[in-house]
Amino acid sequence: MRHVARIVVAACWMGFCVSAVLAAGAADGSVSNAQQASQVKTQARSKAEAEARMKPTEQIPIPFPPSLSIVASPRSGNSGKRLGDDLECMLEPHLVANIGSPVEGILSEVMVDRGDFVSKGQVVARLNSDVEKATVELRRAQEEFGQRKVQRNEELFRKELISNNDKDELETQTRIAGFEVKEKQEMLNQRTIRSPLNGVVVERFLSLGERVAQEKIMKLAQIDPLNVEIVVPVEMFGSIHPGMTGNVTLSPLLRGVYRANVIVVDKVIDAASGTFGVRLELPNPGNKIPAGIKCRLRFLQR
Repeated sequence: MRHVARIVVAACWMGFCVSAVLAAGAADGSVSNAQQASQVKTQARSKAEAEARMKPTEQIPIPFPPSLSIVASPRSGNSGKRLGDDLECMLEPHLVANIGSPVEGILSEVMVDRGDFVSKGQVVARLNSDVEKATVELRRAQEEFGQRKVQRNEELFRKELISNNDKDELETQTRIAGFEVKEKQEMLNQRTIRSPLNGVVVERFLSLGERVAQEKIMKLAQIDPLNVEIVVPVEMFGSIHPGMTGNVTLSPLLRGVYRANVIVVDKVIDAASGTFGVRLELPNPGNKIPAGIKCRLRFLQR
């Protein structure tokens, strides 16, 4: 029996477990036919599972359903509309400027706040400028002294009591003093912040006593005129050109119809959405119409 068991073990190591079991059963004679059949099935199942684990799994491509395909959607609600239809648009400021200072310093005055209207050239803030004012006064005094000295030496030059070289040197020093006055005055002017446009204060970022370096002091927006921004389908390209007009309605916020003129037509089409941009200019006297609201536009065809 021990000899038969050794044969079975050796045969299993060589991959002939099933045959070895049958041979061992026949030699031993103590294993029934039913037990032999059960062992054969078990060994065959184990071998099949082992072979299946050793083979790489084949990936079957799954088709992407057409209903789930990704389609680029247009960026505006004007898709499929024509030139004579009502189109969605947006009112935006004509210009937006973040106001800062060309020099560093401490804010000594801030004259305007959010919501205030400003005009071009109006002083909106000042930096502390005591040192610069004193420097300007010093240079101006030096210039005035040089001018008086030149006048006094004119008589001496006519009497040939001073040389031509001395006279030229004195006049040159006086001119240099005058240039220094202008330089210091310009440095003083840079500490006064003026509005570059006619508009409204959108936001104020700094207050009295705060230090200004590269920070923004306030944001201004010009809302007269207003920009009417609109995105239209590519089918309208060539039908819209600068100089065209359109009627703008702002209901329910404001009543009435406002006339706007086309000033910009984009020359580059957005391939993803199949659209292009158009800008119109809408006069806004008195700044009565606010920016940042939606509108409706209908182009007037000639």
